[in-house]
Amino acid sequence: MDTPAPELSARLLPAIDSVAPAQWDALAGGSDPFVSHAFLSLLEASGSVGEGTGWSPLHVLVDRGGEVVGVAPAYLKAHSQGEYVFDHAWAEAYERAGGDYYPKLQLSVPFTPCPGPRLLGDRAALIAGLETVAVQNGLSGAHATFIEEGDLAAFEARGWLVREGVQFHWFNRSYASFDDFLGSLSSGRRKNIRKERARSVEGLEVEILRGREIGPDAVEAMWRFYQDTGSRKWGFPYLTRAFFDGMVEALGDALLLFLAREGGEPVAGALNLVGEDTLYGRYWGTVVDRPGLHFELSYYRAIEWAITHGLKVVQAGAQGEHKLMRGYEPVRTYSAHFLPDAGFRAAVADFLEREKVAVAQEMEWAADALPFRKG
Repeated sequence: MDTPAPELSARLLPAIDSVAPAQWDALAGGSDPFVSHAFLSLLEASGSVGEGTGWSPLHVLVDRGGEVVGVAPAYLKAHSQGEYVFDHAWAEAYERAGGDYYPKLQLSVPFTPCPGPRLLGDRAALIAGLETVAVQNGLSGAHATFIEEGDLAAFEARGWLVREGVQFHWFNRSYASFDDFLGSLSSGRRKNIRKERARSVEGLEVEILRGREIGPDAVEAMWRFYQDTGSRKWGFPYLTRAFFDGMVEALGDALLLFLAREGGEPVAGALNLVGEDTLYGRYWGTVVDRPGLHFELSYYRAIEWAITHGLKVVQAGAQGEHKLMRGYEPVRTYSAHFLPDAGFRAAVADFLEREKVAVAQEMEWAADALPFRKG
């Protein structure tokens, strides 16, 4: 007689520290720093997510016969801020029809528009667990944002709706140096980039700091830069000062900072996270008005560092058609959406089909606008 397979069970965790770091990271795989236990735990410990933020941790854990086989970073959301996949129109339509769109279940890394793994372990079991949470708690839906393309089939097999978007990533075509990369561009773009780089850092010193090389003065500077950028772009900064104060200790060599100084004083910086084969540009800011400095610290320095250290990709954040002229190529991004209400699901499905046409047109336009040499 065959022995029956151990039964699956799912649990909801109100704090990531309910799971041992080694256990979580073994399932996460280690390639993406944003789904590491250290990064997600720092968000919670610093108060960047949790009470009063609209991001309530509700991580999903699945075990089979007492063995943990899957975990997923998930949050109960009271708004749609800090997600970068905009569903405000969906919320308004649902509420006009008499429903409560919030709270909703969000499978994501808060404030981080970087595609990466979201289902850490048994995909099918985790998706089923997310659906159960949404239905049993009467939620309007569950949403998985910036998912890996390899996870699409698992979501589609369960009937989730897939939404597409566009970002611009740089790809290392086995370049030997930054000049080698420039050689792949048209002559006009090569000249413009060289001029832009030289002009942007004239009179400045640029430091490259990694991990514990990022001292207290650099942390203080990046906090000031982040506050200024966050207040202008989003209305308020998402991350707390405690996050910045704790990031070097928690994340170590996953942190990489390009810091510009003038007369010894920090005037601009770009903070990155280092993955297994990808450099993720995350936070930029400045206190000087210097044309091209953003591109130098956030894009060109990232490309240069990636080439030197053999990384394959640079992800420089959401949006930004200006990245095209600097060698960043268009890529599709994906999110998946579980909507239990049949009527609402049908309306969103129709919207997504029309949106995909626009995404395809944007991808085609962007591909034609790339500055690489023809042939």
